[in-house]
Amino acid sequence: MLRVPRILLIDPLDNARKTLAERLHLQGFIVTECRDGAEGAVLALEDPPAAVIADLSMPSISGVQLCRLLKAEGGTAHVPVVLRGPEGRRNQFWSEQCGASAYVVKGRMGQLVRALRSAIERTEATSSGGDFFVQSSAEGLDVRDRIASHLDAALFDSVVAAELRRLGTSESFDRLIDLLSQFVSQVSTYRWLAVTRNRPARAAVHTNSACRDSSVGQMRAALGVANDVPIFLVEDDDAVSDLSGPDPIIEPIPFGEQVLGTFALAPCTEGHMHDHLLVKTIARELGAALRMASLVEESRLMATTDALTGLVNRRAFSDWALREQRRTQRYQDALSVILLDVDHFKHINDRFGHAAGDLVLGAVARLLMAGIRNCDVVARWGGEEFVLALPSTPLSGAREVAERARRALESANIVTDQGQQIPVTASFGVAQLDPHETLEQLVDRADRAMYVAKSSGRNRVECAPDATGAAA
Repeated sequence: MLRVPRILLIDPLDNARKTLAERLHLQGFIVTECRDGAEGAVLALEDPPAAVIADLSMPSISGVQLCRLLKAEGGTAHVPVVLRGPEGRRNQFWSEQCGASAYVVKGRMGQLVRALRSAIERTEATSSGGDFFVQSSAEGLDVRDRIASHLDAALFDSVVAAELRRLGTSESFDRLIDLLSQFVSQVSTYRWLAVTRNRPARAAVHTNSACRDSSVGQMRAALGVANDVPIFLVEDDDAVSDLSGPDPIIEPIPFGEQVLGTFALAPCTEGHMHDHLLVKTIARELGAALRMASLVEESRLMATTDALTGLVNRRAFSDWALREQRRTQRYQDALSVILLDVDHFKHINDRFGHAAGDLVLGAVARLLMAGIRNCDVVARWGGEEFVLALPSTPLSGAREVAERARRALESANIVTDQGQQIPVTASFGVAQLDPHETLEQLVDRADRAMYVAKSSGRNRVECAPDATGAAA
């Protein structure tokens, strides 16, 4: 004996509902009528029908909200929903977005019946064991509370998504994480949160200062972050200072078909579904903001970095050095610069080729970077010239730095792809900033000292006289 499909019909207009119910009876359906969206959700959850017909606009909850609720519940996830309303592409779009099986313009009875039969046949074909009906998960619970809970979750999802989209203007990875931690700490309690970015590799952790090392260690272990990956730390009391707790909740951060990184939250208590929803929503929405911040950083890096050596370029160095010059003169501190030029660089290019010349410039850059402090700056000044700025360093200290760099270059083992050894030396000019001297005057004195080093036989360090002409 064939099973007669039972349809749940929800329409707030009594006359229209009864007319449609009679038409559906004639088409061979059993019809349960209802005028309110929330009431219809209760009926569907308590006894799932073969299909639901609902108006797009109804009292209490809309057809879109009803559809989302039924799809989220295990007992009704399989039940097809056909939404009805006025003609319009926007109505069709929202029906598709909420998971409705079809959207039918009111008054088109033939289209409605075809959509119903097609949806029911698809559901019966995919249901396991031929058992169409599934036990509802609403038993023992207040179904209206379940509806309210689902709608609250939908609202929570939309609010979190909106907040995450605002982070698209962060313009840097570090600022993005700072703003993200400020938001998440308002809606959740956690020991730490972390974001990793795959390219270029970065990681960030928001934690309480009291358990910073523990949080970073847990993050590295949970997310597989290598020890050489740089980590940006946000430390404040918004994160709880517990040293232990449940395993972190981890979600990949998608952007289109790519995975940009990972978002993780280490909760304070076990099994809070709010935290799982929060992590999923953040990971889903964070991709666009993370990508935008990375693009801005990349563009800034290209504008301030020398492509061949990876050092800051002349313009970026000048901008930084100008600020440092003002700070030095304001606080009566010391600032020295070293200007150096690779000796016989044209001969290196002529003998070994321009690829070897590029190899030498890259090696010089690495050697200079290896011999400085974190507060020092090395830049490519142009061609085969490099410049170093040493804050809080007098002339004597700068001369020692230059001499160490000279010896390192002289003994460097730079070899071409063909195994040819390239001898490299450089001539250095050193100068210390005098009171009331401009940055251009300081660099000019270092340049003249470097010229003295070259004219005196190369591979040597010369210090510039001070701005008054007195010998160093």
